[in-house]
Amino acid sequence: MVEFAVVIALFLLILFAILDFGRLGYNWVSTEKAMQRATRIASVRPPICANIPLHHRREEGTSAEYPAGTLCSANNGICQQVNRSCRLSEPNAASLEAQAAAVEIFDLIEPLLPQGATSANVVLRYNYDRNLGFVGGPYVPNITAELVGAQNVCGTQDPVEGDEDAPRYPLFCFEFMTPLSALASTAGAANADGIPTGDGTNAARIPFPDISVTLPAEDMNLGTRG
Repeated sequence: MVEFAVVIALFLLILFAILDFGRLGYNWVSTEKAMQRATRIASVRPPICANIPLHHRREEGTSAEYPAGTLCSANNGICQQVNRSCRLSEPNAASLEAQAAAVEIFDLIEPLLPQGATSANVVLRYNYDRNLGFVGGPYVPNITAELVGAQNVCGTQDPVEGDEDAPRYPLFCFEFMTPLSALASTAGAANADGIPTGDGTNAARIPFPDISVTLPAEDMNLGTRG
C-alpha cells in the first residue's frame, strides 16, 4: 500500500499531463486550420474592416506620370499604403457585405477554435504590399487571420514583422482542465509576467501559441481608372 501510494501520485501526474498537453496539441493544429480557412475566405470576400479602399489610389505623382495600370512596385510610394486590422466581431458596420462575410467566416471556423473562443478572438489584418496591385486596380493587400485573447491576461504578441506600428493584441489563454494545474501551482509554477496559475477555483492558464496565417487577396476584378 505504501509503494502504491508513492507511485500512484507520479502515475496520475504523467497521465493528466498527457491528457492536457494532448488537448493543447489538438487545439494548436485545429486552430491553425481555422486560420487557414478564415484567411482563404477573406481573400475572396469584401474587406471585413472599415476604411479599406476598394481600389489602389495614387499616392504621389499625376496621371501623366503614373497612369492607371502602373504597377505599385514600379516605384516606392506610387500607391497609397493602407493598413487596417479589426476583430471578426467588429465588421464594417456600413457594409452589409462585410457583415455577411464576417458571419460566414466565423460559422465555418467556429468548430475548429479552442473552447471558449468567439468571433472577438479572431483578428483580420489587411496590410499593403507594394508587390501587389496597380494604380486604379482592385486593392489587393496581404490578409492575415490570427487568434488573439479578449484581454491582456496571458501577455501580448510580438510586433508584426515589417509593420512595427501594427496593433499588438493580447495572446489567447489556454486553460488546463485537469488537476495538473493545481499540482503545477503547488510546485511553484508561477509565471514571471503574472499569468494566473490556478487558485483553487480557476484552472491555470498559459499563453496559447501565436498562430497566424497570411495570404494575398485575389484580384478578380477589372479595376477602375485611377
